[in-house]
Amino acid sequence: MTGSPTGASTGSPTGSAIRVVVADDEPLIRAGIRMILTSDREIEVVAEAANGREAIDLARSHTADVVLLDIQMPVMDGLTALRELRRAAPATRVIVLTTFGERENVLRALEHGGAGFLLKDTAPAELIRAVRAAAAGEAYLSPGATRHVVDQLASGRAAARGEEARARVAGLSAREREVLALLGEGLSNADAGRRLHMSEATVKTYVSRILAKLECENRVQAALLARDAGLDGGW
Repeated sequence: MTGSPTGASTGSPTGSAIRVVVADDEPLIRAGIRMILTSDREIEVVAEAANGREAIDLARSHTADVVLLDIQMPVMDGLTALRELRRAAPATRVIVLTTFGERENVLRALEHGGAGFLLKDTAPAELIRAVRAAAAGEAYLSPGATRHVVDQLASGRAAARGEEARARVAGLSAREREVLALLGEGLSNADAGRRLHMSEATVKTYVSRILAKLECENRVQAALLARDAGLDGGW
């Protein structure tokens, strides 16, 4: 352990504030994440943990809405803590943080019930978006993490999946297929909007429509479908 956790609250809590626990064994990392998150008045960092076991205890005692959980920690690693958190505090959403982009970590985090996966070099605005999305019950993957998941899960898929995917995508409009292709590339709504000269809000509307039409639960499923259908731009 490189530092001691603290349960002290920061900012001006309100009844609607998103309650967050930050778990990382490096005090400097925790301090940086706290500073970023508390710049948003609707987010309250209620506690910090230096290992996975403390993260579980603090998430329960502070009734956290979201836990930001580092993978590499002493006492109990992040993925083990994630499994325990899903059992001990099922209402708490967990976003996994790591400095590593290995595909297996992304997949394991999602398999264990993680609400999101972010690399530690994620931009501050994206970190805030991820916490807000998780608190709203949505899954959030950084564009880079999405690409890892798509590449891993798509490998070894039978060619027959392509025919099925193309049939499903055929019902989309030309613009919806363009947006779906960019989901397959792992682009965020903002980046897709810039690529297509559309507002972020318009892209978000298209994404919701696409997920509904394709009966996909989240962006990752849609990205996989885009690849199977050949809408991946050749990557």
